[in-house]
Formats: sequence, C-alpha cells, structure tokens
Amino acid sequence: MGDIRIRRLLVISRRLLVFAVLSLLVTTALFGATYTFEGRLMISWLVFQCGIIGGFVSIQQRLRKIGDEELALLAESWATVLVIPVYGGIFALLLYALFLGGLVQGHLFPAFYVPAFGDPPTTADLVRFLTTAYPSQGADLAKLVFWSFVAGFSERFVPQIIHSITQQDAR
Repeated sequence: MGDIRIRRLLVISRRLLVFAVLSLLVTTALFGATYTFEGRLMISWLVFQCGIIGGFVSIQQRLRKIGDEELALLAESWATVLVIPVYGGIFALLLYALFLGGLVQGHLFPAFYVPAFGDPPTTADLVRFLTTAYPSQGADLAKLVFWSFVAGFSERFVPQIIHSITQQDAR
C-alpha cells in the first residue's frame, strides 16, 4: 500500500472520527435538553444517531476496498465523507416512520405506543404523537436501536423496504 493511499485513509478516518464525536456530543446535548426541559427523551434523536453511527461503521469498513480515485475524492472533501453517515441517519428516521405507521411490523421489529388522534386531528395531537410515541417495552427499544443502526449501515436496506411497500401497494 502506497504512502499516498495510507495518508488518504488516515485523513478520512480522522474526519469520520471527528464527525462521530461531534454528532454524539450534539445528540447527547439534545437528548439531555429535551429530558431536562420536557421530562421526556426524544426517540427520533436516538434513531437518527444510531443511523449515523451505522453509516460511520459502514464507510470505515469499506475504506480499504475503495479504489484510489474514489479514495482521493473522499480525502479531498469533508462533505463527500459525511454524506454517507447523514444519509444513514435520514434512512433510520424513514424506517422509524415506517415502524410508527405500521407499514413494517412483525416479531423482529419494534412495537410502539402511539397516542390516538382526536376527531378532527389537531396540532396538539401531532405534538403529542411526536413527543409520546415510544417503544412499547425495553425489548422494542433494543430492536429500534438495532434496526436504526442497520438502516445507516446498509444503504440499500430502507430503499428496498420502500420499494417493496410500493410494489405491494401497486398490486
């Protein structure tokens, strides 16, 4: 392995580490603030962070197999390195929405307490939904953390689920 390739791998790894630490600090601060001021934990922040971490692990594992051209691009741009973990967080949030909507369910997936909306629904219903929809039990929280990580780690996982759902709907 050449010196230039090693330097590029180190640059990318450092950037990933810095962003991972920063994202953990921001998420911890947001988690702490919502708990302190609202008395509740925002599960969506946990989901997003698990997706980001999954994206970090995925890109870190793939670095050694990446070709020199792509490695050079990643080493030159912060944005290019960070887009994969951020997409991981976004995919984790989409998967969370699929879970909450009951579009993905089964014994391998988390179950949730979801508050009922009034008739007609109000803004208060939406706020209550966003702040009180929680995994039903501890095991469901563990499943949510796992699947959120998978959503970030496997960049094709959530798009495949969405494709599968839309194909079922088309039939």
